[in-house]
Amino acid sequence: MTPARLFAAQEATWPPASVTQVGPFRIREGQGGGNRVSAASAKGPVNGADLARAEAAMAALDQVPLVMVRPGEDVLDALLAAHGYTVVDPVVMLAAPVATLAAEPPAPVTAFTVWEPLAIMDELWAELGIGAARRAVMARVTGPKTALLGRQNDRAAGAGFAAIHDGLCFVHAMAVAPGHRRQGTARNMMRAAALWAQDQGADQIVVLVTQANAAARALYASLGMRDVGQYHYRMKPTPMPQP
Repeated sequence: MTPARLFAAQEATWPPASVTQVGPFRIREGQGGGNRVSAASAKGPVNGADLARAEAAMAALDQVPLVMVRPGEDVLDALLAAHGYTVVDPVVMLAAPVATLAAEPPAPVTAFTVWEPLAIMDELWAELGIGAARRAVMARVTGPKTALLGRQNDRAAGAGFAAIHDGLCFVHAMAVAPGHRRQGTARNMMRAAALWAQDQGADQIVVLVTQANAAARALYASLGMRDVGQYHYRMKPTPMPQP
């Protein structure tokens, strides 16, 4: 599972609204869908003039200057730091064979896969900070995809999204209502996602977690998921408007 395969599948399963090439920079239009769909990335040598053109392109989209820095991009990282970009949201990519998670199905009636998402799932996402712009990202996915519904105590307890590209099933937008956390909801949803992915022929299941989210990392580690890559973003602080 190469980094190129991982990052290609990440973008295909959580796609920006549009992509343009500005010199060595790939500029993504996120339309409010979060860092993953709004961050630029670079390929090959980059200099200050290239960065200035990328910043102008992001400004034209009404987006703050934000760049993804992937493994091995130390020169890009140093250039961004020199231009005042600060590190935000270091991310860990965790993966496991689909068969590992699918070997133990979720408890009966605790997790379901369905597409289109049910109204209760949209309500849960909205309550838990996954708004319409992120749900629009899900709608843009063209490959195999499904929504995940978790249930606890006969109530909707969590919602998530899974999609597949090149044999990799990425799980995004996992959210569990506060009153249902630490009761196995997320675990059941991940196992349901793995069963669905297995039926679709995927071989690996992948999640993206911020390094600071210790609880989520512990959950995924308990499911046998291991670190297969890391990246971070750098953002250029925007001046505060004068009163």
